[in-house]
Amino acid sequence: MKLAARFTPLAGAAAMLLAFAAPAAQAQGGDPEGTLKKIRDDGAISLGVHESSVPFAYADSAGHTTGYSYAIALLIVDEIKRELNLPGLVVREVPITPQNRIPLMTSSQIDLECGSTTHTHARDDQVAFSDSFFQYAVRMLVKKTSGIADYRDLAGKPVVTTAGSSDERLLRKLDSDQHLNMRIMSVRDHPEAFEALRTDRAVAYVMDEPLLYGNKAEAARPGDYAIVGPPLRHEVYACMLRKGDAPFKKLVDRVIDRLETSGEAQKLYDMWFTQPIPPRGLNLDYPIPDEMKALFAHPNDKPLD
Repeated sequence: MKLAARFTPLAGAAAMLLAFAAPAAQAQGGDPEGTLKKIRDDGAISLGVHESSVPFAYADSAGHTTGYSYAIALLIVDEIKRELNLPGLVVREVPITPQNRIPLMTSSQIDLECGSTTHTHARDDQVAFSDSFFQYAVRMLVKKTSGIADYRDLAGKPVVTTAGSSDERLLRKLDSDQHLNMRIMSVRDHPEAFEALRTDRAVAYVMDEPLLYGNKAEAARPGDYAIVGPPLRHEVYACMLRKGDAPFKKLVDRVIDRLETSGEAQKLYDMWFTQPIPPRGLNLDYPIPDEMKALFAHPNDKPLD
């Protein structure tokens, strides 16, 4: 566990986030409940953070967490500070993986997670989710020389994805339904999955499209890779919360809805997906999809699976 380093955004972004911050909220009647009470009593919030989900939440060259989702998480933290009148609230960062993020939430070891966690109907049985902040397609990353253009081309071949992700379940269902007999490798995290593709231990890496854009941009030779295939499914990312905590969900949704309907979410998206990002000035060159614009216009907490 580590204390949070403040988000160090690209030029001009700090001003945008400060301008977005709402006036200090008036404390609502009565004492806080649930997660807000826990945070007030502890004087700290435990924030689950990914360390390698570029550009959502990842460690920069100095080891500080940064990214699109992390910026949203910090806006939520600022709202909690105002709500509880705790300007000195401590942010404790807890590194998470796709395998342990839900157990850490259900065991109250983290209070909030805004990273690259997909909101699915199945996960609603264990945790709660905020309004969505990202919508995307599931596709695959391949080497251009592989000749792979569609999922049927994966029949009998080694394919990699990240263990514990919704993509793993989706890939295994595809394999079963279409009798492809793929040799599916489930690895710990996204960098390990990309490494399997780079070293030809897998011919395709199936994952969320924006994460594939991040891996491709980080490659030594990005031009060697292509993102191909029709979408396996469209999904959404949202912040993960504990179940049954309506006051905390209301606060988190308020921040996300204000961000999206004010136009600031579009600016944040452009900063992280269409411009050079730290630490190496990579540009994902991933223009905002129409479905994201629709989400920003009408925020909601509906899973798409």
